[in-house]
Amino acid sequence: MARWLVRHRWLVLAAWTAAALVLLPASRRVEQTLDVSARIRGSESAAVEDALRTRFDAPFATWAVLVVSGAPTPTDSAGRVFLRALVDSIARVPGVTRTLSYLDTPDTTFLGHGGRGTFIVAGLDPGDRPADQLVPDLRERTAAFQRRLAPAYPHLALSWTGEIALNYDLRRTSAAEGRAAEARALPLTLVLLLWAFGAVVAALLPGIAGLTAIGLTLGITVLLTRAMHLSILLENIVTMLGLGLGIDYALLIVSRFREALAEGRAPADAAAAAARHGGHTIAISGLAVAIGFAALLGIPLNELRSVAVGGMVVAIVSVAVAASLVPALLSWLGPRVNLGRLRRGTTGSASTRWRTWGRLVARHPWRVLLIGATPVVLLAVPAWHLSTTLPRGDWLPPRMESARGVHALRRMGRSAAIQTLSLVLELPAGTPPLTRKAWDGVHALGAWVAHDTNVAAVRSLPSVSGLRHWSALGVALIGADARKAFVSRDRRAVTLSVLPREDADPTNLVGLVDRLRAADVGRITGLPGARLTVGGLPAFNADYEHAIGGRFLGVIALIVTGTLVALFVAFRSVLIPLKAVALNLLSVAAAFGALVLVIQDGHGARWIGLAGAMHGVFPIVPVLVFCTVFGLSIDYEVFLVGRIAEARRRGSSEAEAIAEGLSRTGGVITSAAMIMVVVFAAFALGQFALMKMLGLALATAVALDATLVRLAVGPALLTLAGRWNWWPSRVGG
Repeated sequence: MARWLVRHRWLVLAAWTAAALVLLPASRRVEQTLDVSARIRGSESAAVEDALRTRFDAPFATWAVLVVSGAPTPTDSAGRVFLRALVDSIARVPGVTRTLSYLDTPDTTFLGHGGRGTFIVAGLDPGDRPADQLVPDLRERTAAFQRRLAPAYPHLALSWTGEIALNYDLRRTSAAEGRAAEARALPLTLVLLLWAFGAVVAALLPGIAGLTAIGLTLGITVLLTRAMHLSILLENIVTMLGLGLGIDYALLIVSRFREALAEGRAPADAAAAAARHGGHTIAISGLAVAIGFAALLGIPLNELRSVAVGGMVVAIVSVAVAASLVPALLSWLGPRVNLGRLRRGTTGSASTRWRTWGRLVARHPWRVLLIGATPVVLLAVPAWHLSTTLPRGDWLPPRMESARGVHALRRMGRSAAIQTLSLVLELPAGTPPLTRKAWDGVHALGAWVAHDTNVAAVRSLPSVSGLRHWSALGVALIGADARKAFVSRDRRAVTLSVLPREDADPTNLVGLVDRLRAADVGRITGLPGARLTVGGLPAFNADYEHAIGGRFLGVIALIVTGTLVALFVAFRSVLIPLKAVALNLLSVAAAFGALVLVIQDGHGARWIGLAGAMHGVFPIVPVLVFCTVFGLSIDYEVFLVGRIAEARRRGSSEAEAIAEGLSRTGGVITSAAMIMVVVFAAFALGQFALMKMLGLALATAVALDATLVRLAVGPALLTLAGRWNWWPSRVGG
């Protein structure tokens, strides 16, 4: 295969050129085709949202909030005129079904503390489109309104927020952060490649390979959106991994090629040797990465499944680019790969210092093991306290309009408005909703919910009608709009709205959702057989946490098993896969420990742009870190152990094989790791909290894994195991 690639390099180059011509233009449409909304397939919150939209005539089944500040208060005539003009403008946006404001209900809930500021709730009917696609239309209308009235109200601020707007902004911001991180990482990455290779052409090739892998992968995902819904979070993961994997894999191929050239081989032979040995190594590594991300397909979150697709595709494309395109280019370049030489003794040649280190490890394995493992274990200890709850405090990127809306609502003392819970009570068969029995049951349920310390108010048909006790006349006088809003068309269910207290944090609201779902509704309402389902943003957050937490152990088991099998097939050994997995778990634990110390507890948080402790990490972070670190850590294990196995097959002793392996790969591993750390740190220094967490954890894991773990602890364990490393095969035997 390697010789065929070199012999037919022009065919290979033509094939890659054709792929680029098809896929790179498609990659430019990635943000227009990827979803910005989050979905939890089969979740209770999704079922409630669907029920409100299809079974009830509720105009606010789907809604967004417009926060108004810097305008006259609606309690006076000028404020009411202003608010009426704004409401009428919003109502004309296609997809807006109804608005609710102080004009409809002169309730102080719609006024900020001291009468400062107000907000408008807009009911939305997106039709066949995702609801978040209405956000640009809403913002375009209010921006035009604000420009028109700016001379009269220079301090006017209009901000759309709520679940839909937040989801839209968060995922758009994540894509923008990915591009910004790429721009931050590339210049320093090029400097590191120049330092590693000491030649301009050799340094440019891995960078080109990484960018090619990103572009082609994004083009492929655009084509995949024709058959599946993919989240825009995929773009961040592809950018991050494409830079890391694409550059690392190409770096290995280029270093093997230069090594073969230095031995006096012809360019074609050198390229074939690089493709044969390096291609085998990166194929194993790419398989491990793909296994890690494939395990995410079992979690019913469109974000994680999208990440799984992106991770698998970018790993496969990175391997393909490095194992075929790069050798074809190298066979054409030949010695010109060293053009622009800046220094000698660079990556691609054996290192005397690393050979000396390998011999030191062979002489003092226990000492090296103790010194190398201690700091990693100490950092891993706090991992036991990792809290996978929604972070507290202000973690939203400040430039997002929806974040400015949340901040404005918080200053008004009305931020709980976007955390409203929707309850759907399914009534027992033969119990119409407007009978005394059902009425008393709904009233009892509302009173029980209102007693929770996290609840400010409960709205139901009994509460909005003003009837404390059922009467046939009173029920008959209830308006048609109220009936439609609270009673389902099939007259088998009713809905209630729960407004949380202003000081209830996301963790408390998730707890409230869990208590509501666990409640004995039949006993509370006096309606045996009644069933309660809970929706709204806090319910979505609860479903998100439970969907990940309930499957995390299964994901771990799949990844560990798949990695063990892949490494056993690669090395025909029992001990080496077990050692690799154990060291991977240690690196993951250290990454989790860093999250606890910096993100959760706030030690050094300001260094990455955080105001302080966040008291928790997003539930998605640990599973993403585990999958990514497990795959990336295998890179360095395969790089090193593969060269040690080659030396053993040539007849070297175990100690000399370890020294030879370190001399050949120590520079490659440290260079590749520095590039990975730079890439991940670029994401950690952005404004998006999720990517900060991922960047910090991955940078920490790679830095430790490529130094203390793989180049000290790993070789020490190999030395102690001796010939048992290769059992039941006979490497070197």
